[in-house]
Amino acid sequence: MKKQSILTTELKEGALDARLSAIYGCKKTEVPHKRERLLTLMDTFEKTYGADREIGLYSAPGRTEMGGNHTDHQHGRVLAAAIDLDAVACAAKSDSTIARVLSEGYPEIKIDLAACEPQKEEEGTTAALIRGVAAKIREMGYPVSGFDACVTSEVLSGSGLSSSAAFEVLIGAILNDMFCEGALTQVQLAQIGQYAENVFFGKPCGLMDQLASAVGGIVSIDFADPADPIVNRLDYDLTASGHALCIIDSGADHADLTDEYAAIPGEMKQVAAFFGKEVLRDVEFEEFWSKIAELRKQTGDRAILRAMHFYGDNLLALKQAQALEKEDFYAFLTLVQQSGSSSAEYLQNLYCTSQPQAQAVVLTIAAARRLLEGQGAVRVHGGGFAGTVQAYVPFGVMDTFRAGMEAILGEGCCHFLTVRPGGGVVIAH
Repeated sequence: MKKQSILTTELKEGALDARLSAIYGCKKTEVPHKRERLLTLMDTFEKTYGADREIGLYSAPGRTEMGGNHTDHQHGRVLAAAIDLDAVACAAKSDSTIARVLSEGYPEIKIDLAACEPQKEEEGTTAALIRGVAAKIREMGYPVSGFDACVTSEVLSGSGLSSSAAFEVLIGAILNDMFCEGALTQVQLAQIGQYAENVFFGKPCGLMDQLASAVGGIVSIDFADPADPIVNRLDYDLTASGHALCIIDSGADHADLTDEYAAIPGEMKQVAAFFGKEVLRDVEFEEFWSKIAELRKQTGDRAILRAMHFYGDNLLALKQAQALEKEDFYAFLTLVQQSGSSSAEYLQNLYCTSQPQAQAVVLTIAAARRLLEGQGAVRVHGGGFAGTVQAYVPFGVMDTFRAGMEAILGEGCCHFLTVRPGGGVVIAH
């Protein structure tokens, strides 16, 4: 690691510009903003944790799900991409077992990493994620100890862009650099983040979010063996398609939806259990189809429909990746629409049945389709129920699309994003 004064000079003189451009895949004109953001973060670190310490700069992106809606937790296939919104950290080792993390806009978190077990009072908090990542890395045999970090994030919380996964991967990248000599792979960093969220935070998430953040770019992932997922990074330039990726905030109430999310893998696993399996990927579709009459009596109709979605969307995710590899973007758009229809009809994650009048996601999709007038594509994004919608918008109608959506949902609802090449990385140390 370098003294903060040295890294400050390197940043100001442009010595890290090429590195920043490679991570973000951005134009030269956009690099100064990245540079100034890091300089501001370093200044906060100095004021909070002391001057001219040996520090590192780290980054982990948010992600967008492009295909495979709720397929990962059944060991299925997904298509995902890292985006240009990220969380960044300035961090340094400390001489204790205490982790101190100051995230912009939040109180400082201070925890003793000597305790490696989940803490009941931390469940559902950022502290649980930090402790979980540290505990797992220590369990793997690395001498994790205390550290100080200042963090700032552009990944909007509750946006469906996985701010939690970006944070987990960010903490993993810090600890990998400080205590593991960079020995952990990107896949391992993702698995560590998922472990922290499942075991310490208490949310039964799959691995897609963390893996997309850790690896970067557009990735086709097959989770047939979650311990060793097959990750195929696609060499596709989304901007060459003539379409922009837009994430639209529906403005829905982000009340605690953990039970709604958990019901999806829970019901899919009920179907799998009928066949003596843990997940649907291990049940052949024809065998499932032949037993629907019996399944209805045991699991109910919704579980069966959600299983149908898995089988269909698992195949669509593969076809979407193949379309991009062939540079057939219009075939890709057709498949996006098919996936969205499956989520609506079979997966049923566009709104909560307990709140039948609150259908902001459905309304957002309807408005987006009307504004696109048969062009592009639109579908639910991420977990569903409340939150965001994904649209592929032709460059020529971006302004009118934004204006039309904002007239309904409010200013700032549309986020036009680009795919970022870099995953969870050390920017400099």
